[in-house]
Amino acid sequence: MRGLRSAWTLRNADTSSRPLIQRVLDARGISDPGFLQPSLKQLHEPSLMPGLEPAAARIFKAIRERQRIVIYADYDVDGVSAAAILWHMIRAIEPSAAVATYLPHRLEEGYGLNAEAIAKLCDNHDLIISVDCGVTAVGPARIAGERGVDLIITDHHTPPRDASALPPALAIVHPLVPGETPYPFPDLCGAGVAFKVAWRLATIASGAARVTPELQKMLIELLALAAMGVIADVVPLRGENRVLARFGLDQIKRSAMVGVRALRDESGLGGDEVDASDIGFRLGPRLNAIGRLGHAREALEMLTTADESRARQIAESLTGWNDERRRMEAKITEHAAGLAIGAGMTDGSRRAIVLCDQAWHRGVVGICCSRLVGLYHRPTILLQREGDLCHGSGRSIEGFDLHAALEACAEHLESFGGHAMAAGLKVRSDRLGAFEQAFVAYANERLSPDHLVPRRLVDAECVIGELNMAQAEALDSLAPFGRENARPLLLVRGATIASEPRALGKTGKHIRFDLKHGSSTLRVKAWNWTTDLVTSGTALRPGRAFDVLVSPEINNWNGRKSVEATLEDLRPSN
Repeated sequence: MRGLRSAWTLRNADTSSRPLIQRVLDARGISDPGFLQPSLKQLHEPSLMPGLEPAAARIFKAIRERQRIVIYADYDVDGVSAAAILWHMIRAIEPSAAVATYLPHRLEEGYGLNAEAIAKLCDNHDLIISVDCGVTAVGPARIAGERGVDLIITDHHTPPRDASALPPALAIVHPLVPGETPYPFPDLCGAGVAFKVAWRLATIASGAARVTPELQKMLIELLALAAMGVIADVVPLRGENRVLARFGLDQIKRSAMVGVRALRDESGLGGDEVDASDIGFRLGPRLNAIGRLGHAREALEMLTTADESRARQIAESLTGWNDERRRMEAKITEHAAGLAIGAGMTDGSRRAIVLCDQAWHRGVVGICCSRLVGLYHRPTILLQREGDLCHGSGRSIEGFDLHAALEACAEHLESFGGHAMAAGLKVRSDRLGAFEQAFVAYANERLSPDHLVPRRLVDAECVIGELNMAQAEALDSLAPFGRENARPLLLVRGATIASEPRALGKTGKHIRFDLKHGSSTLRVKAWNWTTDLVTSGTALRPGRAFDVLVSPEINNWNGRKSVEATLEDLRPSN
């Protein structure tokens, strides 16, 4: 089936009288009753993580002996959250612990462990702990070893295929260390891995599997930071990630951490429930923006050492950085889209986009990649040229492993790293043309024209009468929603337009209207649909019948609850 925006695949053709929530669960292959009732008891023991036991023992030794510790983090939300998690746990175990943090500058030092920075840190520290980076940093690890400073790497990015290619660190904490028994859940983010280390430190400090009340309280607080990393890093929201996100979102609302409270309030969420979309569109972008355009150390300061006044000052500045990021992102995206169209990269013969421009901001091109993937649904790489070197980022689509693609083109690259859906890379200017040809050829070989059409997995077919409050609340219990656990998507066939569409907001991009199906009606909001409807010549006239894809939601306005829906796609009924 095809709609105006996507191809539709119906997961479950069951239209029986069984409750809608049960049909959705069956469609998603969810039979575990614990899915709808997540519990912290569903988290795996930290000791199952490869490398965690020697890492935790060494960190605790450093705490006990007042050794100088530095946490080296990535500059995105996941890295900043992971660093804050370890910092808070170390200080909870020993308030006077000599623990510092280090964040590289995105433009001056680049992603990951920087050899020059590691050399300087070795001058003043006894233990270096990486978070959310380092699993391929062989050179920097050798420097630490030569200087006699222990290095512990905690990461979740794609590791080398062979254990012999791993960095020579004291311990590598990673769900998938080659040659080790894999961790039961391989999809943790950097903050999730850091939370496991913090948990194990708490049990060591408590001398038992059951931690002391003070450290238990700290672990609960750290869930808020873990949730930020999980959701902002767009890892699959299932298994442990779903548990961390579910309880972490609850904790953000009640957090005692001044930095979390300042960020939450500055994002306009002071008195509200916080859901995954709030991390994705409000909190996360603020934390990310300063690392993209400036230096992320202030974001980490807000989440660790800042007092209330300083935390609120930083949170306010993050909003300014984010506003500037949005302006820059819109400009680059528009420019890149024009270049892609002009170069023929958006038609069927070129199944990937690779573009480079000297004027683009290196810290923003990754977000612009995501925007182009949304527009043209194909792997996209955008780079900024600076002298003889081009620095950039890539984003992918489901079914195309971006890291594997870069690995296949490695002969043309200076360096690269990341995972299946997102990556960073460097390529020499004189190799850019060869890299583009190789990458596009790789994509053309593995992607068919069908891959270039967004595909919506429809959970179930239903009638509007089923979308009552009880079923809407049951469907809402699937939250938090995100990658591999999307908001339920339902197909309603033959629904008729029951009211003239009315504009929502001042831009004219959004509309709302009522759908009727039998004797039942449903208020529908259609975000950014005006252009698509005009372009396709589709008129939403009252009385006209459509098959629609909708995501139901509960609207709470002035204390009154009602069931509404977001329009995801539609097509005229046959």
